[in-house]
Amino acid sequence: MADLEAAKINHDNHLLLDQPCLRLPYELLRKNFRSVHYPFEWDSTSVKNVVKDTANGLISGKTSPEDAVKSLDQMLVKMRGLKRKLTAAAEEEDRLYRQMDSRVAHLRELADLNTVDDVRYEAWSRQRLDRLLVDYMLRHGYDSSATALADERGMRDLVDVDTFVAMSKIRKSLEGGSVQEALNWCNENKKELRKMQSNLEFMLRCQQYIEMMRTGSQTKMLEAINHAKKHITPFNDIYPVEVSNMAGLLAYRPDTVLEPYASLYSASRWQKLAETFAEAHLKLLNLPMTPLLHIALSSGLSALKTPACHSTQLQVQPEQPQPANGTTTSSTPTPTATAAPHHHHGTASLTTRVCPICSTELNALARSVRYAHHGKSRLLEHDLVLLPNGRIYGKARLDEYAAKSGLPAGQVRDLVTGEVFGGDEGRKVFVT
Repeated sequence: MADLEAAKINHDNHLLLDQPCLRLPYELLRKNFRSVHYPFEWDSTSVKNVVKDTANGLISGKTSPEDAVKSLDQMLVKMRGLKRKLTAAAEEEDRLYRQMDSRVAHLRELADLNTVDDVRYEAWSRQRLDRLLVDYMLRHGYDSSATALADERGMRDLVDVDTFVAMSKIRKSLEGGSVQEALNWCNENKKELRKMQSNLEFMLRCQQYIEMMRTGSQTKMLEAINHAKKHITPFNDIYPVEVSNMAGLLAYRPDTVLEPYASLYSASRWQKLAETFAEAHLKLLNLPMTPLLHIALSSGLSALKTPACHSTQLQVQPEQPQPANGTTTSSTPTPTATAAPHHHHGTASLTTRVCPICSTELNALARSVRYAHHGKSRLLEHDLVLLPNGRIYGKARLDEYAAKSGLPAGQVRDLVTGEVFGGDEGRKVFVT
């Protein structure tokens, strides 16, 4: 019964991880609608006014036929521009609807599965793993690799390559010392950023001011003062400390060591701006800050994590140097047949290879996750035996393996390390 319960698929838990897969096309549809809604309203109203004024002018005789033709030509130019915007928006909307159909179909496949033993589940989970890998690579700037993997697996509609590539382009421009593309993005999403109370645009304007001050030119310093009056001082009520620091920057040159002005001139601010932009971009699209691959790994690691996995002895202890004659010193304990050294998780390379939590690759990620709560023990062997090396097995399995290995009666062999122990060296383990 326990095996059947463990193999049963919890669809709700699966969908928690796949929420961004469905949410992002919806958010992009909203953004696409907003991008053409206001231009359409503005241009259509303008055209109506031009037609009305031209007609009234012709009727009253105040407008000549030549002026009326010019007005109509201007109206046609404006309508053609609006048509191009609407055509591009319609193509983008079709692409997003195609993405939504593909993603709904992908998740519908999961709804038809009941257990992880179903052969179809392996193919589905493999595809989801590929999606998580593409998401991870896109978030870390590996755009070419992510695109190649998505195209190779034929799942371009299941991942958000275009969105993250656009984000990566702006992020790299910030890391390269340019704020213009980020400011353009802020202007396109000004209302949403204001609702989020994001300070991204303010930080970008401050960086522009800092770069003007860095030149030391009198002309640039005057431009910086005018720039501050227009873009920085209006935020004095919201960011009083930052505005005060910007004002104080007038008295300090880039080579100053006095804080906070030395930090303001520091080149590391560009990296901070890039990270702030990435956070604002993800928050705007309701995407998690953490890569989905880390979220999936964390849930699996939590199910395996035990208090022993993050003991203070996770670092492998270096071997003590041996004298030239090969004898051991008194400070180096020598294991004997009757007293083997206690074996902790993480202190031996074998353990770290076997335990995912103790492995060097996943240890840091698993450190912050919670321990799993198990209401009852599952898949627990009977007559557990603790071997001198700290590993635990069921007695029946040890006896069976000893017989297959051809060991003499009364001896057992560790299934993983291959060490041989006497049967009386093991201790019974009781689980309460």
